Amino acid sequence: MTLALLIPGGTGQLGHELAARAPSGAQVQAPGSVDLDITNAGAVVEAVKTLASAARSADLPPVVVNAAAYTAVDAAESDANRAFAVNADGPRMLAAACSAHGVPLVHVSTDYVFPGDADRPYATDAALGPHSVYGVTKAAGEEAVLGSGARAWVVRTSWVYGAHGKNFVKTIAGLASSRTELSVVDDQRGAPTWARDLADGLLELAGIVAAGKEPPPVLHATAGGDTTWCGFARAIFEELGLDPARVKPSTTAENPRPAARPAYSVLSGEEWRTAGLTPLRSWRAALTAAFAADGVAFRAGQSQS
Repeated sequence: MTLALLIPGGTGQLGHELAARAPSGAQVQAPGSVDLDITNAGAVVEAVKTLASAARSADLPPVVVNAAAYTAVDAAESDANRAFAVNADGPRMLAAACSAHGVPLVHVSTDYVFPGDADRPYATDAALGPHSVYGVTKAAGEEAVLGSGARAWVVRTSWVYGAHGKNFVKTIAGLASSRTELSVVDDQRGAPTWARDLADGLLELAGIVAAGKEPPPVLHATAGGDTTWCGFARAIFEELGLDPARVKPSTTAENPRPAARPAYSVLSGEEWRTAGLTPLRSWRAALTAAFAADGVAFRAGQSQS
């Protein structure tokens, strides 16, 4: 379906892919934080109002897909006010503006809203229990969006990587050229998700809600399967043509970080499938496809090491 899209956070890792993968003929506004600060109420109202007006003029259904977020997990521990402003207050203002102008909102959230103590994939209605400031702020953003009265959907995802911005794949690729061995945590489990596949899924969702369908308000969109950070790093080595045995397993206790990470954050995609949405491909197949498409970007860090 052809849409009029507003993508806050449009210059970031996910936002860039959303803008690039938008359907042919779509009207796309993908401002970065410099052009649309979602913590600025006036700017948010004006952006949504402009979207709604432009959509009416072009006879296109409008949708906001919010990819703006404070994602520096460790930094959030000492920068809680800014993290709350971007991850909770910003979505609240977006949702209010969308409600006022009758615009559907798709809001991206995270596996970090869960406590990480499960032994099976988290259902969408599982109890939240974040253990980090980042997770707390994202949970607050979910609550604000779902309680806003807007036609709104929260989509949780996990371990996102892509060609744009900083991420685990680029970090590992950079370290691979400067270290004989790497020690990577092997007791945290999740689903690495390629930003391009996630963008395609979010755009599919945007299309069906623009058409008036009502999928469940909370959905999970991650790659299929799961692994640990160590397993992910070994797969990255394989894509780089390097020996994965150079990646050695370690524990969370051996690698303390300012923010706690969930030990288990695999998300169930049952509601996504039930809603008729296309499941994302397996994480391993996606990684191979990502290197085929964007290998130059992922390997860039090697030349800088």
